[in-house]
Amino acid sequence: MSEHYYSNRPAVGHDRNTIEATLRGHRLKFVTDAGVFSKAGVDYGSKVLIEHMDIKPDANILDVGCGYGPIGLTAAKLAPNGQVTMIDVNERAVRLAQENAALNGVSNAEALQSDLFAGVAGRRFNTILTNPPIRAGKETVHRIFTESFAHLQDGGSLWVVIQKKQGAPSAKAKLESVFGRVEEVGKDKGYRIFKAVKA
Repeated sequence: MSEHYYSNRPAVGHDRNTIEATLRGHRLKFVTDAGVFSKAGVDYGSKVLIEHMDIKPDANILDVGCGYGPIGLTAAKLAPNGQVTMIDVNERAVRLAQENAALNGVSNAEALQSDLFAGVAGRRFNTILTNPPIRAGKETVHRIFTESFAHLQDGGSLWVVIQKKQGAPSAKAKLESVFGRVEEVGKDKGYRIFKAVKA
C-alpha cells in the first residue's frame, strides 16, 4: 500500500507552502506541507461542510481528521466563547494545525495526535465535525461514526461531509443505524452534508 495522508508519520520530504482562504467571512492563512491532505488548497468538501455547519458561540467542538486545520480553526472563530479540539493520526498535520492556530490568532483551539479517538478518551463534546479519511477505508470511516456517538453529549450533533460517489448512501445508512435521527442539511457538487443528533 502506498503511503497517503492517513499515515501517522509521513516519510515524504517537506514542501511547505502558505495558502489563504475566506471561510465563513474570516480570512485565514494556512501553512501546508507534503504528506497532508489537500495541501494545495482547502478542499471543496471541507468548504461545503464549513458553509453548512451550525456552531454555537460557546460550543465544545471536536474536529476528527483535522489535517492542517481549516475546519477546526474556522469553528474556533465561530465559537469565541467555546473550545475546539482537533485530532489527526498524522503528526505532520497536527503540527501544522498547531502552527496555523497561532498564525491566525486562534487561542481557543488545540491539536492532538490521535489514532481516531484514542487521544480524547473519556471526553465528551456537543459538536463533532469530520471530513472523514475515505482512503483509510469504510471500516475506519464507520468507526468514526460509532465512536462519535460515544463522545457526544446528549443532544450533541455530528456533522459529516462525504461525496455521493464515495459512499454517501451507505454512510447515511450507517449513521442512521447508530444515531437514529440523521438529516441531510446540504449538498453541493456531489457532496452531502449529514447532521446526526444524539437523542
